[in-house]
Amino acid sequence: MKKYLKEYDLEKQLFGEINRNFKKNKTLSDEEFFKIIIWKSNRAKGKVLAEIKKSNKSVKQIMRDVYNTKALDGKIKILTRIKGIGLSIASAILTVCYPNKFTILDYRVWNILLKDKKVKYKNLPTLTLKYLDYVNICKNYAKKLKLSLRDFDRVMWGRSFYEDLKKFLK
Repeated sequence: MKKYLKEYDLEKQLFGEINRNFKKNKTLSDEEFFKIIIWKSNRAKGKVLAEIKKSNKSVKQIMRDVYNTKALDGKIKILTRIKGIGLSIASAILTVCYPNKFTILDYRVWNILLKDKKVKYKNLPTLTLKYLDYVNICKNYAKKLKLSLRDFDRVMWGRSFYEDLKKFLK
């Protein structure tokens, strides 16, 4: 039963056990990888699986390549070469594996950054370099707020959710 209980709190598992496994094994298992995909975008899992199969690479090989690539933009490019993995999903995978270097690209957080005048352009980044700018903006704002990058993401998401709920209930 405990095996299934841990599945309930997927985020805890991702940033605990799965993050530790990535550091130790320098890759992810299929199950670990797809837990991240499902957590970020459940609807994308079938397309991502099909495209990985077409690529003739395994999840382990792909994630080993990510681990062995030093440049942050290179890590992103390895993942986004797989159809079905855009910046949002790639950012989720990288955030689980490297929570101090990456953060999740999410419209809720983006809208809060716009509201707080931390970003100037209205649309979410679609290019790797603009995403890396977004990460740096988040890191700087998190530092100002005395939060870890991961807690910053959670706080901004929670703020957006709460503000949307308040608008809905008016």
